[in-house]
Amino acid sequence: MPKFSANLSMLFTEVPFLDRFELAAQAGFQAVEFLFPYDHPAQDIRQRLDDNGLQLVLHNLPAGNWDQGERGIACHPDRTAEFRSGVTRAIDYAQALGVKQLNCLVGKAPTHLADVVLHTTLVDNLRFAAKALKDANLRLLIEPINTFDIPHFYIHTTAQALRLIDEVKADNLFLQYDIYHAQRMEGELANTLEKNLHRIAHIQLADNPGRHEPGSGEINYDFLLPFIDRIGYTGWIGCEYKPASQTQAGLSWLDRFSHATLSSTTV
Repeated sequence: MPKFSANLSMLFTEVPFLDRFELAAQAGFQAVEFLFPYDHPAQDIRQRLDDNGLQLVLHNLPAGNWDQGERGIACHPDRTAEFRSGVTRAIDYAQALGVKQLNCLVGKAPTHLADVVLHTTLVDNLRFAAKALKDANLRLLIEPINTFDIPHFYIHTTAQALRLIDEVKADNLFLQYDIYHAQRMEGELANTLEKNLHRIAHIQLADNPGRHEPGSGEINYDFLLPFIDRIGYTGWIGCEYKPASQTQAGLSWLDRFSHATLSSTTV
């Protein structure tokens, strides 16, 4: 079965961030991911990873002012210098933490700008980021986000993301496929995963509606998770859902996949 990772930005939030690593390990996870590491010194996070025998499998590039509602700045032409500075900062953290791939949240489209301006800005920024990450032996990911949760998010379908990857032409640029976001925007989960498996470097999950645990909604994870295994996906699947109650109580869904390898890993 696939390897599951715990998203520490959404799981174990009953305790402060740096204390979540221990809880993830106690729950059986072998890896973690989270939105951003930048509020903490890299050495503090690395210590928690090492102390608990955890692998870090993903975090995001800086994404603007998250608390004020920004969800990335890669398509914003007036924020190019900030974006590129953030790439450098993210690489520094990645090298300190041992993570091998970083996700770029492209951002919400400013409604006063023409699409050609946003698109050109995004392509240029992704080419810059992909080259910088390749020089550091890292992969760059982009993730479509549903526009119900984040209105005006610039990349919101798998097809859009794949066209963008084709245009950027970087061999270290891949798709991050979030099952929850994909279900809300397009469905057709199994066929999309199989058709584009060679372009997918990371998968995340949650159910719909509510973005809660698998099995709480309309997505047939009893079919989908074994299917992902059968088609040969070997990466991590990040548990990026909102626990319906307490995190530990919500982990009972994993009992159906008890022979799976656990690991802990946004948007």
